[in-house]
Amino acid sequence: MAVALYLSIFLIATCGLVYELIAGTLASYLLGDTILQFSTVIGTYLFAMGIGSYLSRFIARGLVARFVQVEVLVGLVGGFAAPILFVAFTYIAGFRLLLYVLVIIIGTLVGLEIPLLIRILKDRLEFKDLVANVLSLDYLGALVASLLFPLVLVPRIGLLNTSFLFGIANVFVALWTLHIFKTQIPSRAGLRTLCLVVLGSLLVGLVFSSHISAFAEGNLYADEIIMAHSTPYQRLVLTRWKNDLRLFINSNLQFSSIDEYRYHEALVHPGLSSLREPREVLILGGGDGLAAREVLKNPLVDHMTLVDLDPEMTKLFSRNEMLARLNGGSLKSPKLSIINADAFTWLVNNEKLFDFAIVDFPDPNNFSLGKLYTTTFYARLRRHLKPGGLIVVQATSPLFARKSFWCIENTIKAAGFKAVPYHTYVPSFGEWGFILGTTAPYKVPQTYPPGLKYLNGDIARGMFDFPQDMSRVQTDPNRLNTQVLVSYYESEWERINH
Repeated sequence: MAVALYLSIFLIATCGLVYELIAGTLASYLLGDTILQFSTVIGTYLFAMGIGSYLSRFIARGLVARFVQVEVLVGLVGGFAAPILFVAFTYIAGFRLLLYVLVIIIGTLVGLEIPLLIRILKDRLEFKDLVANVLSLDYLGALVASLLFPLVLVPRIGLLNTSFLFGIANVFVALWTLHIFKTQIPSRAGLRTLCLVVLGSLLVGLVFSSHISAFAEGNLYADEIIMAHSTPYQRLVLTRWKNDLRLFINSNLQFSSIDEYRYHEALVHPGLSSLREPREVLILGGGDGLAAREVLKNPLVDHMTLVDLDPEMTKLFSRNEMLARLNGGSLKSPKLSIINADAFTWLVNNEKLFDFAIVDFPDPNNFSLGKLYTTTFYARLRRHLKPGGLIVVQATSPLFARKSFWCIENTIKAAGFKAVPYHTYVPSFGEWGFILGTTAPYKVPQTYPPGLKYLNGDIARGMFDFPQDMSRVQTDPNRLNTQVLVSYYESEWERINH
């Protein structure tokens, strides 16, 4: 009996943390700003657990029956939390309120579990051993959950299936408790029926989880979803309408195949074509291979190093036939080396020098991405340039996120570069901005590789002129310890979206 009870403690501890991680991950996928979402979800969850622990003092009789009821409720609410949030994001205006209501409910119920278990077991074990064993298993379950979640559950099972499976685990704990304490529960038949009904509901949800996911994301995206995949780092969704393929990362559009060539030609060639002998090129981000495709159009380039955090991204764009065709097979080029690592730390641990560096990260909508737009990051990158080398940074929209754009320009200057801003029009995004960071005087090139669809000498000259509504505004540099850029970006895009 003791072994079974200790196993139950381990299971409920694992389930409790998994529900917390699911809520934080979904919030970051759907709302952005990973650090803010995880911080507020974890804080609210722990506060709710404190409420649950306090409320346990008011349960005086029928402790085993109450524990079983709590487990069933945790399984029901926790198991359906992910699908409810996925569907609600599309249809309910008060998504944030629903998120934190669910977090509070689950946290309160989880907070009831351990105090009830300790009181149930206090007559069977010596108190000091009981507390030590219960808390040790509680912490061990939390460790196991924190390791399983990013390594196995999210990439291999998915958020919805994980939610249902751990809800089922809670119900099994309830059924096992009914079996162990069957002589102490007079109304066991009613509780067993409740367990079986909830278990059946969770099993049905598990069977139809792919349909629920397709329904939720089908309403979130306008076009047909042809691929959806969660990795330890992000949610990748690929949609198609006729000949238009679109990639979304955490619900944010990354490119449209109809016009991505405008963005990538503008990103790569004004800098690359200005260099006399660009032999070594570094690409940070750009796991889709589209920037690499453009670099390969310059015959002077001998080798490219692509550093992208997510191996699932580079695998997808290497192996998927449609996507590999879009990037021209660039990720399989013998001139390319792929390194799956965090660019921030990779720059510290690598000593190689480059003629040209392309910084093609997603927009700085959270602090994890914001660190890649700081003076610290650009200063590190500068030390990897050969004499006369330069960098280019995608810098969001100078029209819709004007302060963000000029903050990036100011940050590049503060890192020791001469900053040369420019912009172009991409129909899927509107006006989009880029900034060259140079270590030598820059002159706009007039000749470009053959085969470009958009860029030429006349177009390039106009890209460096800014109209009044996109002209420079006063900003602070984005430093690692303040990250003002994330605040600029959030406030500007929130104004546009509302």
